[in-house]
Amino acid sequence: MDPQPSFPRYPLLVLLCALAGTRSPGASAGRSCADTRQVYAEKGYSTGTAPLTQISGEHLRLCPLDYTCCSSQMEETLALQSERDFLKAVEENSQFLLTTFTLRHRRFDEFFRELIDMSEKSMNQMFTKTYGRLFTQNAHVFQELFVELRRYYSGGSVSLSEVLSDFWSRLVERVFSLVNPQYQFSEEYLECVSKHAEQLQPFGEVPRRLRVQVSRAFIAARALSQGLATARDIVNKATKLTADSECVRGLMRQWYCPLCRGMPSLRPCHSLCLNVMKGCLANQGDLDTEWNNFIDALYQVSEKLEGPFNMELAADSISVKVSEAIMHMQENSVSISTKVFQGCGSPRPAPGRPKRSPKESGGNRRPFRTYSPEEKPTTAAGTNLDRLVTELKERLRPMRGFWVSLPHTICNDEKMAADVTNEDRCWNGQTRGRYLPDVTGDGLVSQINNPEVEVDIARPDVRTRQLIMELRVVTNKLRHAQSGQDMDFMDSEEGSGSGGGDQGERYNDDWPGYGPYSPPHNKPPRKPASDPAKPPRVRERNGSKLNRNHGRDRSATSQPSYCLFPLLSLPFMATVAPMWR
Repeated sequence: MDPQPSFPRYPLLVLLCALAGTRSPGASAGRSCADTRQVYAEKGYSTGTAPLTQISGEHLRLCPLDYTCCSSQMEETLALQSERDFLKAVEENSQFLLTTFTLRHRRFDEFFRELIDMSEKSMNQMFTKTYGRLFTQNAHVFQELFVELRRYYSGGSVSLSEVLSDFWSRLVERVFSLVNPQYQFSEEYLECVSKHAEQLQPFGEVPRRLRVQVSRAFIAARALSQGLATARDIVNKATKLTADSECVRGLMRQWYCPLCRGMPSLRPCHSLCLNVMKGCLANQGDLDTEWNNFIDALYQVSEKLEGPFNMELAADSISVKVSEAIMHMQENSVSISTKVFQGCGSPRPAPGRPKRSPKESGGNRRPFRTYSPEEKPTTAAGTNLDRLVTELKERLRPMRGFWVSLPHTICNDEKMAADVTNEDRCWNGQTRGRYLPDVTGDGLVSQINNPEVEVDIARPDVRTRQLIMELRVVTNKLRHAQSGQDMDFMDSEEGSGSGGGDQGERYNDDWPGYGPYSPPHNKPPRKPASDPAKPPRVRERNGSKLNRNHGRDRSATSQPSYCLFPLLSLPFMATVAPMWR
C-alpha cells in the first residue's frame, strides 16, 4: 500500500514563503543601492538619507510603491530636479529661436536705421558741396523729412503719406517763389499755391512715385523689424514656464523613478516621454497654428524687401526723386505760374532783384553718386539687404511647427529617453518593459486622455492665449505690409501707396522705366495728430518758412529770392536751360 503524502503542519507559512520566493531579484529587499547612491551624489546631493539597501516603498508619493533605494527626502529632491531638467531642456531647445530673432532684429534694425542716415547724409553732402549756403539755408525742410521717416520706422504714430505730402507742400512754396523772383508773395498767397498743388501737380508724377516707393519699403521694413522683435518676446515668454504638480509627477516618474528602483541607467520609453512632454507642454502646442501663420508672413515680407519693396533702393532714391521733381517744376514753370496767378490772383511785383553770384549759381557742380544693380552699398552692419534677407529666410524655414515638435525634440535626446527602437528595454513607468499606451495628440484638448499627465482642458493658460493674440496681431500687420498697407493708418492712407489705393502692385512703376499709366496724385486727407511728440504744423505769421530767422516779405530788404535757385537744375540732368533766364 502506497504511503499517504504528508502535509506540513503549517500550510499558511509554506504558502507565504512560496509567494516570497516568486519576487524578482530587482524588487527583493536587501538589494544594494550603491549605484543609486553614486548617481545621487554625482548630482551634488548628500547621501546621508540614502538607504544602503532597498527598503519598502510604502512611503513614496510619486514612484511605484515597491522596494526602493529612495527615502522620502530623496524623492522630493529628485522631483525638483526633474522639474529643473525639464525647464532646462525647453530653454536649450528653444535657444535657436531666441538667438535667431534677437540677432536678426538687431542686424535689420541697425541696417535700416543706417540706410536712412546714409540717405540723409548723401543728400546733405552733395547739395552742400554743390550749392553751398544756398542749400544749408533751407536744409531744415529736408531734415524734417528724415526726422519723420525715422519716427515712423521707430514705431511712432506717423502717417507716411502725410509726411510726404507736408514735405512737397513746403517745397512747392519755396520753389514757386524761386521760379518767380520778380514777385513777392505773402504767407496767404503761398498757402493758396500749396492748396492748388493738388490740382496743378507742379512736380509731375514724382511725388506719387516716391510715395509708393518709400511707403512700401518703409512699411515692410518697419513690419519686419517689429515682427522680429515680437517673435523674440513671444519665444522668451512662452519658454519661461513653470511645471504644475501633475507635470512634475510625470517628469519624476519617467526620469528618476528608475533611479529609485536601483536602475539608474534605464531610460524612459520614447512613447512614455512623448506623453509626459505633451502633457507638460499642452498649452505651448496650441501656439502652433498662429505661429506657423506668423512665420509664413514674416518670410513673405522678407521676400518683398529683397524685391519690389527694396529698402536700399527706396532710401537711395529720395534725393534723386526730389531733384527730378524740382527739374519738372522748372521746365513747366511758366504754365504752372499762369495757372496759379489765375487761381490765387496777381502777386505784387518785387521792389528789386539782386544779381546772383557765380558761386551761388551752382558752379563746380558734381553729379550725384548712383549705384549700378551689381554694386549694392554696404553699411556698418557689414552686409547689404539681399544677404540679410537670404540669411533670415534660411533660418525661418525650420521654425514652422516648432511648438508641436518640441516634445519630440526633447525626447529624441538620448539623455532624456530611450531610442524609439529600444521598446522592450526601457522604463515604462513601472518597470523595465514595453510601453503600451498610445501617444496623445498635440495641444491642450488632445490631453484629455493623456495617461501620464492629468491636464485640465477646461482651463486654458491665460498667458498662452495672450501670446496667441499677439501672434495674430503681428501676423495681420505683416500680411497688410505685403501689399504696402499700414494697419495703423488704414483710414487716412486710403487711396495712397501705403493704404489701399495701390493694391494692384504695379511693380514696374516703382523703379526707373515706369509704366505708361500713372494715376493722378491725390493729396490724402489729414489724420488728426495723435502723437503728442509731434506738434502740428503751424504757419509763422511773423516768421518765414523759407528761412525761419528772416522775414517772409519778398522786398528788397528781405532775403534774396534766389536762395534755392541752383536746386532747380539737376547736376546730372541739366540739359534744359532755365526758362526764365
